[in-house]
Amino acid sequence: MSKREQARAEAAFMRGDVGVDGAATEETKDEAEVEKGKAREALLRGRAYLGREFLTWLLWRSESGDVLIEHEGEGVIVLFMGRVVLRGVAGDVTEMSAKGTLAPYSENVKHSLDKGLLVAQARLRLTNGEKEYEVTVDSEFLDIRAAKLPALMSEEEDDQITERLFLTEQLSAMLDTLVNDFLAIRAGRNWSKQVVPAMKAWMRGEEKGADALSKASRAKGREARAARN
Repeated sequence: MSKREQARAEAAFMRGDVGVDGAATEETKDEAEVEKGKAREALLRGRAYLGREFLTWLLWRSESGDVLIEHEGEGVIVLFMGRVVLRGVAGDVTEMSAKGTLAPYSENVKHSLDKGLLVAQARLRLTNGEKEYEVTVDSEFLDIRAAKLPALMSEEEDDQITERLFLTEQLSAMLDTLVNDFLAIRAGRNWSKQVVPAMKAWMRGEEKGADALSKASRAKGREARAARN
């Protein structure tokens, strides 16, 4: 199977058009999950800025290199890498991009965020135990683009397809958990009173204030996950 065919298979699996065996499926999905997905899509379509706020919040959270969520019993560390695109809705500068290994964490990017731009697209590395994933995320509908999966362990072609689809599903699940944590915090009473001021302090280089709120935010995230469980 060529790389293009493999990419098409992964995309079809992500849409739910095929099962892990590659065959078309009309399996009835859980109604609650379907409604949840529709609600989330409607939320993002009606409030496109939430995707940008999520990526900006995630950039702030990730700079410490700490574990942000738990997945399959192991912590997940997120790192922004390579090119990052910032966009705004008003002002003299409405879009800018920065390139470089640690460009997303540069003073120039933080300064632009402080001036009102938000992260619109970014390349992320998610480390889950010994597995490393890379993915480009677009804020418009939190679309996953150009994903790089961990090295495959299977030797047979059929097993490799199944393993690749499983890893794609794992990547999607981790991103979903990060988004859900953000939405829980974004809807909380501390967002405007504590989180936003701490993010602004971080953008201006006042790391002490950002670090303190980052710890509080991590604690809130753990509480949100505990409540869901």
